[in-house]
Amino acid sequence: MTELRIEVSDGALAGMRLDPAALAAELRLAAAVKWYELGRVSQGRAAEIAGLSRAELIDALGRFGVSPFQETAEELIAEATPK
Repeated sequence: MTELRIEVSDGALAGMRLDPAALAAELRLAAAVKWYELGRVSQGRAAEIAGLSRAELIDALGRFGVSPFQETAEELIAEATPK
């Protein structure tokens, strides 16, 4: 496993009202959700990045207002339409 290190000022950490471990978990979740939303990672990979199960990730996507579906409505309709 690769470990990354980021520096966060004490003021920023205090402003978030999180301890360092909780902030790290929140950052991992935020990154995973955004990368999923952008289509850069799958649900499974996003869950792995966030350290969650897929079911927990889907719940988190809802809290962030991100659809659990990467296909647009138009893409789903096109797939369902007989050719």
